[in-house]
Amino acid sequence: AFAEYLHREVRTNHWGYMADENLTQEALVKEQYRGIRPAPGYPANPDHTQKEIIWDLLKPLENASIEWTESWAILSAASVSGWYFSHPESQYFGVSKLDQVHDYAERKGIDLDAAETLLSPNLGYVPA
Repeated sequence: AFAEYLHREVRTNHWGYMADENLTQEALVKEQYRGIRPAPGYPANPDHTQKEIIWDLLKPLENASIEWTESWAILSAASVSGWYFSHPESQYFGVSKLDQVHDYAERKGIDLDAAETLLSPNLGYVPA
């Protein structure tokens, strides 16, 4: 519920791109607002380690005693990290099977085995 509230605050007050928004509960459930908020570890952004970027900015351990496990699960379980995109044409999407993992590993500065482990549910091939 707080994620919904915070996203509404961003849309209507902080960024203000939907200052006059007045959505019903049903419209919120159907995500009929402008923008998206994909989260690391979910279909549009399957790499959980992207949480590090968000956490380096927000410092949730220091500011809210929120931490993550060795498998990148967030403690407390009610917490979530994500990105806000306000563009009017933003849409959710799912990353399908990946075949350019070597390129991703190079750009991320990690070895191929680590990238394959991070992205294992989305691999379009069987690792060697």
